[in-house]
Amino acid sequence: MKRILGIAGAMLIAMLFLAPSALAADPSRQTDRVLISTQGDVTIPAGDRADVVFVVNGTATVAGEVNTIVAIDGAANLTGARVETVIAIRSPVTLSAGTVVLGDVMTLDSLVQKVGDVEVQGQVTDLQASLIGLGAVLAPAMILVWIGFGLATIVAGLLLAGLAARQVRATERLISHEPVMTLAAGILGLVVVPIVAILLIVTVIGAPLGVGILIALWPLVAFVGYLVAGIWIGDWVLQRMQPGMIRERPFTAAVIGILILQALGLVPVLAIIAMIASLFGFGAVMLLAWRTLRSGTASRSPVVGAPAPMAS
Repeated sequence: MKRILGIAGAMLIAMLFLAPSALAADPSRQTDRVLISTQGDVTIPAGDRADVVFVVNGTATVAGEVNTIVAIDGAANLTGARVETVIAIRSPVTLSAGTVVLGDVMTLDSLVQKVGDVEVQGQVTDLQASLIGLGAVLAPAMILVWIGFGLATIVAGLLLAGLAARQVRATERLISHEPVMTLAAGILGLVVVPIVAILLIVTVIGAPLGVGILIALWPLVAFVGYLVAGIWIGDWVLQRMQPGMIRERPFTAAVIGILILQALGLVPVLAIIAMIASLFGFGAVMLLAWRTLRSGTASRSPVVGAPAPMAS
């Protein structure tokens, strides 16, 4: 799995630098011929031409003309070749006599060897420096986006706490008093709802309803479940800090709990806890909705300041 992810990441990096190279290529030399090989070799003999040669876990042997050569976890051997750009990721590059590179040779964890009369009109550059610069630009933007999504989630939690406090309390009681049933409802909701939606789509007549459930209602309920889980966690924390305190609307709990979930989500090892909590919240929403629809009336449970605390 790690190897697959590594190759996918390397291909993404190659594509980032391949697109500008393709746009800068001389249109008169384009052949619309693209050769892609995984776990195999590609050979371009003298007199032959191609726009792109893309090799993963293989060797690209080129003696003809190629606009762009990309090698990932393989090798690139050029002899008497004429190319515009070479991109090598964890792949040694050998430039032999008579080879002309009109542009750059871009490498990442790769060695470039020149043998004989070789002309590189551009530069042999290390992509690592470019990636560091790209990360320096994208990292602050990603942090700001994450903060924005976090604030939006907290605002959504406050709205839920203010507009549906009684329903939120009812779902919290389900998590506290019926955890097994709530978890089962969450698992069933994850499995059954998409199956029902797909079956509706297959019937054609029910396709609009199925699409609406799949891309709108189901994600919305999952998001509400996440908010409910956050509020439940916040109330649990507040009960430990101020036992017996009754709060009509769980505004403080929403802020505290959602912040905790978001912090857990940042740590890969702890993210599973946030996922399980979200599953409980999702199950509580599904279970409450099912019981409300089946009974035909809203839950008559009395409003309380906080859910029953979990045993510590």
